[in-house]
Amino acid sequence: MADRLVADLRSDTVTRPTAGMREAMATADVGDDVFGDDPTVNALEQHVATLFGHEAALFAPSGTMANQIALQLVVPPGGELLAGADAHVLTYELGATAALGGISSRTWSPDGTDLDVDRIAAMIRPAGFPSLPTSAIAVEQTHNLGGGTVAPLSALRDLRAVADANGLALHCDGARIWHAHVADGVPLAEYGELFDTLSVCLSKGLGAPVGSVIVGNRERIARARVIRKRMGGGMRQVGILAAAGRYALDHHVQRLAEDHDRACRLAEALAPFGVVDPERVRTNLVVLDLSKTSLDAPALAAEAARRDVLIAAMLPTKARLVTHLDLGDAAVDRAIEVLSELLAG
Repeated sequence: MADRLVADLRSDTVTRPTAGMREAMATADVGDDVFGDDPTVNALEQHVATLFGHEAALFAPSGTMANQIALQLVVPPGGELLAGADAHVLTYELGATAALGGISSRTWSPDGTDLDVDRIAAMIRPAGFPSLPTSAIAVEQTHNLGGGTVAPLSALRDLRAVADANGLALHCDGARIWHAHVADGVPLAEYGELFDTLSVCLSKGLGAPVGSVIVGNRERIARARVIRKRMGGGMRQVGILAAAGRYALDHHVQRLAEDHDRACRLAEALAPFGVVDPERVRTNLVVLDLSKTSLDAPALAAEAARRDVLIAAMLPTKARLVTHLDLGDAAVDRAIEVLSELLAG
């Protein structure tokens, strides 16, 4: 019997290391990273820092930890962070900004990466204001709940100018910034020069099994190492994992265009059901808006799973499809077939 085809579109975190990546992991030169002795980790950190035009970087075991460390670098306990209401750092990191960093937050209404810079600027509270002054602004590139949308470079430059004018730091949750880089052709260093801190993920679209990297200046990254240890993120012979991340950077960035093409094909096939606008699908995420259908996201996900198509129910009326390294054309065809049948009723 032929192997059953399961189309897993829940996330780009479901990938498995490729044969080349496993070989890189098996042969990695390692040391004790808590002592700064792991040469493979050190090389990865310097490489990522250089890619983004920053002085230093720090390997962390997860994107959530990387984001939360970075935010603690730019917002003091009791300080205020501005972010979108659907920002990952606030929505999907279990209140860590408040629980771990003592950070207060205010949000602008959900708009994905359609940044209204004037509206954000109007929210800033200066030092000496009777209420809590603003310390930093966080943006997401690409934007998860926004459907993998890409914030335009012009808008990010305008936001940088606003931050500079008000003495604020700017953080980028760049979990999928590689996708933005491939979609718009913006050099990573151009993104890097706009942000005081970035967190960039190796275990989503790039296909590494573990890891994110915090990017910043030397002083901040030295502090980040202390915060990582405090959070329990100090690791020993972690070069085995850093080698996977370096392999991913060397081999899996430009191939992201294939994932973008497959996501566009999904969106175009499902557009007739009124659940997605293909013009807004530019990277590897396809968010289905089911508000005008008779289905809700959990019901659609459950019924699709019975037919070997796995999708994520993100909100009651929003389901997410994610293309990735382990998802080929046959799986996309199967997903289109099953979801079309279900959406047609």
